[in-house]
Amino acid sequence: METLSFTFAAGAPANRRARVGCVGSGDLEVLLEPGTHGVLAINVVTSVNGSGPRWQQLFQRLFDEQTWPALNIDIHDFGATPGVVRLRLEQGFEEIAHD
Repeated sequence: METLSFTFAAGAPANRRARVGCVGSGDLEVLLEPGTHGVLAINVVTSVNGSGPRWQQLFQRLFDEQTWPALNIDIHDFGATPGVVRLRLEQGFEEIAHD
């Protein structure tokens, strides 16, 4: 198991929390909760050692595209593909966007 941490610039804190996915074969769980203004903090616990560069590239593509709300994101990974990671993050963002 490996634990990775990443931070990105963000806007105002989100107003809601969300949980999407589940930890299981080839999947992951994403927990989102309001964070500190201006900071999007991500912690990844993954079963795939040495995958830090892959996670960094995926997050840079996603979070450098636009300004996201300030969040603390916890990801529990069990070997998910980058496509599944992006899908789960997008599902989480959709959940926190609904009032």
